[in-house]
Amino acid sequence: MLVMRHISKVFRTDLIETHALRDFSLEVAEGDFVAVTGPSGSGKTTFLNVAGLLEGFDTGSYSLDGVDTSGLSDDARSRLRNEKIGFIFQSFNLIPDLDIFDNVDVPLRYRRMKTAERRERITSALDLVGLASRAHHLPSQLSGGQQQRVAIARAIAGDPKFLLADEPTGNLDSLMARQVMDLLEQINEMGTTIVLVTHDPELARRAQRNVQIIDGQVSDYRPYESHVRPVREAAPQAAGATT
Repeated sequence: MLVMRHISKVFRTDLIETHALRDFSLEVAEGDFVAVTGPSGSGKTTFLNVAGLLEGFDTGSYSLDGVDTSGLSDDARSRLRNEKIGFIFQSFNLIPDLDIFDNVDVPLRYRRMKTAERRERITSALDLVGLASRAHHLPSQLSGGQQQRVAIARAIAGDPKFLLADEPTGNLDSLMARQVMDLLEQINEMGTTIVLVTHDPELARRAQRNVQIIDGQVSDYRPYESHVRPVREAAPQAAGATT
């Protein structure tokens, strides 16, 4: 699903060069659930931006779902990102003046889907996260945990093959964080590949595989074939509309 080989990313100013990624190599197989950890400033955010096609890179190669992204135009990168990748952010990034239904609808409109198909996808996604009954509420009328579940619905409504989650539980209490993790596990069991950045060791342990980034490099990198994947337990029920 994701293959990065010897990626480097350097940020330059007139006085300073910052090597955010150094000879960075990583493989994520289809259907994997990978937790990425590391100290602040280690390169996790840059990795996510490159993986999500939000930023380019200086050297190396990156293949996403069999597509070499190195020589793609901005338009081609945008299309690939919109079709293949879903994003979940720590700060939810919901549009305050739109109700929940329309928030989930926003990325689908860019794909020029017909109204009926968009409506079906939105309803299905909100139902999965337990918020179908709140479709016409504004974000301000929901709790933090509910808002993050809306953000997850928005990310999965386009049926992405690859989900990038950047500290999705960082603004939630421990109970809500576990419920969001339950939901992500269920989505992974349904076939979506997930890469989760987290500082929470408890949540990281629930992923299939942990990867640590230090000083812009994967500290324990081995080619994927050398990993023995653990046997997954049955996914717990997704969180309901209790928060």
